[in-house]
Amino acid sequence: MNWRRNLWVLCIGVCLSGASYTMVIPFLPLYLFELGVSQSNVAVWSGVVFSATFLVAAILAPYWGRLADKTGKKRMLIRAGICLAGVYFLGSLARNPYELLGMRILQGIANGFVPAGYAIVSSSSPEDKIGSSLGFMQAGLLCGGILGPLLGGTLSHLYGMRQSFVIAAAIILAATIAAWLLVEERKTSEPVKVGSIKEDIKTALSNGALIRLLSLLLLVQMTSMILQPLITLYITELQGSLAGAELKAGFVFGLAGVAGAIAAPLWGKIGQKAGYFTVLVTTLSSAGVINALQVLVGTITQFSVFQFVFGFFIAGVLPAINSMVVANTERDFRGRAFGLTTSASQLGFMLGPVVGGVISSFLGIKAVFVFTGLVLIGAAAVVWRSKGLKSESALK
Repeated sequence: MNWRRNLWVLCIGVCLSGASYTMVIPFLPLYLFELGVSQSNVAVWSGVVFSATFLVAAILAPYWGRLADKTGKKRMLIRAGICLAGVYFLGSLARNPYELLGMRILQGIANGFVPAGYAIVSSSSPEDKIGSSLGFMQAGLLCGGILGPLLGGTLSHLYGMRQSFVIAAAIILAATIAAWLLVEERKTSEPVKVGSIKEDIKTALSNGALIRLLSLLLLVQMTSMILQPLITLYITELQGSLAGAELKAGFVFGLAGVAGAIAAPLWGKIGQKAGYFTVLVTTLSSAGVINALQVLVGTITQFSVFQFVFGFFIAGVLPAINSMVVANTERDFRGRAFGLTTSASQLGFMLGPVVGGVISSFLGIKAVFVFTGLVLIGAAAVVWRSKGLKSESALK
């Protein structure tokens, strides 16, 4: 098996998957305006439309993880890619917010391309290369986060949101075809024995380090997603009008992605040398401080700089957590382990927009920066005091 080819193909694949996602998702509030939602209701509708996908994906992720271990991770990756292409195309046909909500629910059902890619890489890479490989995958995903908003913002500005959905469908389909043709999955001499979901949960609950990592992942993803639906609205607030907001939002999203793409491989290498416990504490605390300080910005330029620095630090969190998850699970359980990480992530994604919508509605968008900053700093403090996590999560 050529693990390096797997890594490159899947890195490009998750990059394209991230691009297809960020081409359309950050601009859903603007699409809701186009579909007839009023200014006073757009924050609530944004929270509902964002959260629907994540709730469904969180419920189904353990099931897809079981199938990945039982029938093959590559098969699950192809399933997810083809289904997502169809769902994005349906998004271009939405005529009202209810149809858009239906599309987001279907997206939750189709979800699973990125975790399947991570599971294949973690299973095919040599043990001493897993940390750097997952960091490389994270960099690819973040590169997609750079390209997506820039392309999506440009297309939305020139042709409208519907065209962005069509291009997103074509991009994820191309990534799926490439993976189908080029990716090899490790073959086992004996079939993997996969029990029920109840047994999987019981196995996970017996692993204290894994449970702590899943809880931390949920919290981090929640804080990351609290602001995502509101950034376009915040830029509108900073400049005082809607004119060109989608282009500027795409630029800001892209800057954070650039920082993350630069930082993720670096954090992966640092984690392999200094330990992922150190990386987690450093990145969580630094990202928290930077996020809280964004309450002081008064211009889009200042906001862009803070988002760049925030992206640099937050990019180190996920590779560290993923590497710790790999270190604390057996190889034949990793499809299910990444299914559980997906559930934790999706629950965080679901809670984030709702919490952000409530806080911003009552206290304003700037209060959200303070809240998320304090949460990340608190998470760093909890990790620092978690001696069990430190000893149990060391890569060997």
